[in-house]
Amino acid sequence: QVHLEESGGGLVQPGGSLRLSCAASGSIFNYFMGWYRQAPGKKRDLVASITSEEITNYADSVKGRFTISRDNARNTVYLQMNSLKVEDTGVYYCKASTWGLAWWGQGTQVTVSS
Repeated sequence: QVHLEESGGGLVQPGGSLRLSCAASGSIFNYFMGWYRQAPGKKRDLVASITSEEITNYADSVKGRFTISRDNARNTVYLQMNSLKVEDTGVYYCKASTWGLAWWGQGTQVTVSS
């Protein structure tokens, strides 16, 4: 069982930046970690992921703007979001998965608006 807690969301103007954090209750060094976004009325989509070997993958809509990273010593995964757009608005969830098991955080709201 892994408890995940996201933080760092908020209200930001278009073009601004935010850094999301996902703190795990235990070691995540061999976990596949992902950040997902759910916009109002839409399904939850993968935004970025990082493997235990730190191989990263991004949705086309965020490539070049978002960066996912992990600090296994702190049991934390980050999502640096730059050049934010209105369409980046949504609830951002962290997910940890390993050996067919998966855990979700409660989500953090990101609102991009002028």
